Amino acid sequence: MTAAESPLELTILMPCLNEAETLATCIGKAQEFLTSEGIRGEVLIADNGSTDGSVDIARRHGARVLGVDQRGYGSALRAGIRDARGTFVIMGDADDSYDFSALRPFIDELRAGADLVMGNRFKGGIESGAMPRLHRYLGNPVLSFIGRTFFGSRVGDFHCGLRGFRRESIVALNLKSNGMEFATEVVVRATLEGLTVTEVPTTLSVDGRSRPPHLRTWRDGWRHLRFLLLYSPRWLFIYPGMAAILIGGVGVLLTEFTSPVAVHLHLGVDTLAVSCALIIVGAQALIFGVLTKIYGMHEGYLPKTRSLVRLNDPLNMEIGVIVGAALILAGIAGLVASWFVWERAGFGSLNAIGEMRKVLPAMTLAITGCQIMFASFFIGIMQI
Repeated sequence: MTAAESPLELTILMPCLNEAETLATCIGKAQEFLTSEGIRGEVLIADNGSTDGSVDIARRHGARVLGVDQRGYGSALRAGIRDARGTFVIMGDADDSYDFSALRPFIDELRAGADLVMGNRFKGGIESGAMPRLHRYLGNPVLSFIGRTFFGSRVGDFHCGLRGFRRESIVALNLKSNGMEFATEVVVRATLEGLTVTEVPTTLSVDGRSRPPHLRTWRDGWRHLRFLLLYSPRWLFIYPGMAAILIGGVGVLLTEFTSPVAVHLHLGVDTLAVSCALIIVGAQALIFGVLTKIYGMHEGYLPKTRSLVRLNDPLNMEIGVIVGAALILAGIAGLVASWFVWERAGFGSLNAIGEMRKVLPAMTLAITGCQIMFASFFIGIMQI
């Protein structure tokens, strides 16, 4: 291996799509940092199809250029990370909003053993006009709060574009995102896999471009939120499902077993119908949550947990089939009892409200049992 091909300590990686106005400045600052700190490193530009001369500018200023055909912020960064020669990688946007000459806190944390070092713009300082008010006071704080709540992360600024990491640790995560949600995926996957994640203050300046940024507020905000939900089956499916079952169960109990006088309400069959529907929807949500977690475990984007491994055991699949069958039989028994009542009435008219109080719970048991049985068989198919 030649000296030029041997591993470096640091790669400063910049995704690029038509950044001719600011690219030379960013490369100059990055090279200044490497020189002043005596770090053996490189500046790598992951170009995503620039047509404004960015590639020529990068090469003239001593950066290495990697052409990335697949469009997208995440695509450019994933390719750049794979191609980086540094043990550590510090990535940042090539719009001159981040100061590449002030990367010492990142390299210090990486040398101390951190796998991922996030910049925090809210602690370091945001120049007036550098971040739209909607992003500064709503979008970033809310999405970062959701990320901390869903995944137990301590990161205060999920979407800071300046971050450093140990290359092999991030490559091992096998990241998938092609778009702006890549920024979220890095933090979420690193947290789920138990990597060492730290945070340092960094500044955000007004970018030096005359054109609007590539970011689209509502589209990209939704993509980040969608990603957080899809990677957290507990919050997307399991917790809402449990809440629906609890509310529905309380409604059924109040309707069936509580005197109207006791609660000063007349809870009729309409309340019972809504309650039963909540139980069915809640059970379906719980099942989706379990299936999503098992699928994520199989595909490797959700970590294996002891409870999931046990649930994926063939014996537990059979237990699920038995439980589902038992609920189906209980529901059928309730329907049969109602049929006998109808038979004794000579198959004539009955008290509709009274019978619905029997039929609705019976149908709820049968439907829920079918859901559990089918889900158990589906888990068995995934085991194949």
